[in-house]
Amino acid sequence: MCGRFALYSAYPTFSTKAGVVAVDEEPAPRFNVPPGTWITAIRQPSDDEPPHLGTLWWGYQPKWAKGKASQPINARVETVATSGYFKSAFQKRRCLVPADGWFEWDKATTPKQPHFICRKDREPIFFAGIYTEREDGTLGCAIITEPARGAAQDIHDRMPLILDDESLAPWLAPDLTDREILRNLVHHIDAQLITHWPVSTKVNRPSGAGDESLINPA
Repeated sequence: MCGRFALYSAYPTFSTKAGVVAVDEEPAPRFNVPPGTWITAIRQPSDDEPPHLGTLWWGYQPKWAKGKASQPINARVETVATSGYFKSAFQKRRCLVPADGWFEWDKATTPKQPHFICRKDREPIFFAGIYTEREDGTLGCAIITEPARGAAQDIHDRMPLILDDESLAPWLAPDLTDREILRNLVHHIDAQLITHWPVSTKVNRPSGAGDESLINPA
């Protein structure tokens, strides 16, 4: 799954890769981003608009669901295109969530040991996401997950779906609505690029910001 991540790279480092032109506000570094907060995301609302960097609420609840309907933070890649809750967003409202890495807790240890998982070269990564309009008119999102691959399997059986650079533009393209075409154009990064290390249990306390000590090896 993906329940906590970090984004601290300077805005130009990741925005250029995603073709971002319009920016609401350059994001401040956050080393411990929890669900139920506004997160940095990239979306392309229409064919006539370039990719746009703004914020989405990390919690997905379509306005038609209303009331106390679930607000998942993740959507499984195996069912996101067919689930009644997600399929409209998968078809028309896909987004990217830039990150430098994410946190996962090793269930084999007592207490559970947090790890920071990222690229070996420490380059920013892009989680595949979907978004929807919520009942209050704001936009909320979920990060898509897949079975863990590479070194991430050491810690958890799921991981965020991380797209390679060639997949960013087609993932955002609102005119691409066919599942099979998307499947052929969109790919995850090579599993061999992934690494991880144990970090301080200070990350157990969601802060929304934190500092670099949260990702230093414990």
